[in-house]
Amino acid sequence: MTESAALDAEDRKIVTLARSARARNGVAEGAAVRDETGRTYVAGTVSLDSLKLSALRTAVAMAVASGAESLEAAAVVSSEEALSAEDLSAVRDLGGAGTPVFLAGPDGEVRVRVQAN
Repeated sequence: MTESAALDAEDRKIVTLARSARARNGVAEGAAVRDETGRTYVAGTVSLDSLKLSALRTAVAMAVASGAESLEAAAVVSSEEALSAEDLSAVRDLGGAGTPVFLAGPDGEVRVRVQAN
């Protein structure tokens, strides 16, 4: 069984949303987070001359700006093999140390599941 097949429906949903954001916007990464009420926030990489944010940090910022008080889970779709410490810190800051973060490849298959420690 693949890691993706072991996900529950809500976690599969945020992986799918992250993958869609990446493809739709033609960016390096797509991300989605789910807050404590079940709302989702979806973002892509931000790459401006004056502002550079990963997709995950952008999604966390969107959740905070929308009034989220916590996170249940996060997902990133990227060709990268690992999540940055800064991305995990952003998730931990809002969701706590045990928040699951899924890293999937461009095909949507989850390669890594970590906690935002």
